[in-house]
Amino acid sequence: MANSRDDYDVAVIGAGPSGIAAACVAAESGRRVALLESTLSPGGPIWRSRSGPIPRVAHRWLDRLENSSVSVFDRTTAFAAPDRRLLLAEHPDGVMEIGCEKLILATGVQELFLPFPGWTLPNVTGAGALQALSKSGWPIEGKRVVVAGSGPLLIAAASYLRRHGAKIVCIAEQAGMMKLAKFTLALTYLAPSKLIQAVGLQRDLFGVRYKTGCWPVAAHGEDCVESVTLSNGKSEWTQECDYLACAFRLIPNLQWPGLLRCRIEHGQVQVDSLQETSISGVFCAGDATGIAGSDAALIEGRIAGHAAGGQPEKAKRLFAARRRTRRFAEGMARAFALRDELKGLAAEDTIVCRCEDVTHGRIAEHDTLRSAKLQTRCGMGPCQGRTCLGSLQLLYGWTNDSARPPVLPTRVESLSG
Repeated sequence: MANSRDDYDVAVIGAGPSGIAAACVAAESGRRVALLESTLSPGGPIWRSRSGPIPRVAHRWLDRLENSSVSVFDRTTAFAAPDRRLLLAEHPDGVMEIGCEKLILATGVQELFLPFPGWTLPNVTGAGALQALSKSGWPIEGKRVVVAGSGPLLIAAASYLRRHGAKIVCIAEQAGMMKLAKFTLALTYLAPSKLIQAVGLQRDLFGVRYKTGCWPVAAHGEDCVESVTLSNGKSEWTQECDYLACAFRLIPNLQWPGLLRCRIEHGQVQVDSLQETSISGVFCAGDATGIAGSDAALIEGRIAGHAAGGQPEKAKRLFAARRRTRRFAEGMARAFALRDELKGLAAEDTIVCRCEDVTHGRIAEHDTLRSAKLQTRCGMGPCQGRTCLGSLQLLYGWTNDSARPPVLPTRVESLSG
């Protein structure tokens, strides 16, 4: 199919909470808006299924989107930008050219995977990934699951899996008890609603062992994972399981901001008070500007949408609410900061780059990411580094200093069309 082109006032990449909010308020200001989403429907992983137990606020925003003038393009992956005002996007029917005066990036996050012996065994997954598989019908009823890593996602994923029949053997949280206690106390004034939500999730997990200051050091099995060795820094023990669901933290998806040369510092996109990046006309909202959860994403999306829609005064009315969510995010980052022991989990023969089967020992021979890429091809496989670059940054202190199209895996015919 030949390329088709349409022009919009505002284009939004990503239809999670921040993208939906941005698209809705921009359209309500009278702008012509396109919302591009690579999956089958808007909502992102957090609001993926309207038939499931998603919060009321999700239904309200999804209804608002459905009743808006936003042009929603599902199964549409934006993969290149010949210039700031033109996007190339792959759709099942061919390649689309989306012209736009303003662009809002709402690209969300992904789970950070840390390599340790056995982490590539089948049934070792991300915590959010196993939850998503379950939402899609993957059978987890009666399966023994160890949930390990760090952050609120562990509790949320474990609660969901247990409600759908999984047997949660234990939750291993690498953060220490004192840090968690301080964070829980801070929630009483930073985000009372989050505390209420946490209490509800804990109630769902009554009777499940929740071990703090604890992390996985190795997974074992033949054809798939059969057990995991856990450590608290003083002793180690082995726990049998059918699944090991790990989530050490969430990290922003920075491929699009990197491609457009937006300023990125400390692993997040830098924006001004109106969520505009260092590139004029390009805005960014949600977790790409700092992990803070869906409440913050909705607020930042609205600010970006108002600003891109030419209504900065409406955006300014949300500044105080955004400040509150940022204080919550700062507290969460302190509480769940990753301990140094996690950097030493990988053995010399532990695979770090799964696409190219590159081991920790081979990568550690190099001083820079560029050298490691050239000599070992780490980060250059089919996933284009989406899985391993976060690990490379944590293990070796390397940051990705280049981004090239296609931003995401794309069909050859789309590139040659």
